[in-house]
Amino acid sequence: MRIHYLQHVPFEGLASIEQWVTRQGNTISATKFYNGDSLPPVDDLDWVIVMGGPMNIYEDDKYPWLNSEKHFIEAAIEKNKVVIGICLGSQLIADVLGSKVYKGQEKQIGWYPITMTPEAQNYPVFAAIPQSMNVFHWHGDTFDLPSDAVRLAYSEACANQAFIYGDKVLGLQFHLESTKESVHQIIENCASELVAGKYIQKPEEMLARDDDFRNINTAMCKILDYFATVT
Repeated sequence: MRIHYLQHVPFEGLASIEQWVTRQGNTISATKFYNGDSLPPVDDLDWVIVMGGPMNIYEDDKYPWLNSEKHFIEAAIEKNKVVIGICLGSQLIADVLGSKVYKGQEKQIGWYPITMTPEAQNYPVFAAIPQSMNVFHWHGDTFDLPSDAVRLAYSEACANQAFIYGDKVLGLQFHLESTKESVHQIIENCASELVAGKYIQKPEEMLARDDDFRNINTAMCKILDYFATVT
């Protein structure tokens, strides 16, 4: 498979996804917008993975590549590619599908549980996810559920935590790919966001979760395994 990922900042890369790609022997390429990289032809790809980042999807004036990125994601969806969006990536997919993206009532930063919807039981992509599990969050924005998408998960602070659109498009507001090292990098680069809040943990709390890191990485691999069967 030909897997291409879109990276918005140096400190939010593939993390544990890279290990899965390497084990599978897939071809991987990237557009790193912070380096001024160009986008490849969509037809040359099987998967598009859209990573996170501290910017908002509506900040086109500050990040002029956002507009071309949205068109690229839209084309990938129209051409029936596997498209996986994580955090900012899920918000970009929601925007492309016509939904409103906006500031949430609460920021979520750290480890907080998500709960699967009853509808999630009908989708094999989430078969490996327990009914409730702790996942890693770092987001302030949220989105309305896109038309024709199915909500798969929610949390106390965020109604729309995951959705699937068709068979090949998945949006995850939370991070299953995170490793201790990748979280450490986000903490270093986004420390100004770590203010007092109901759903904001301290750095030492975020990093002291070895079991949770293992659980989310296992879940991420199983989701990727599923999409490998439908490509």
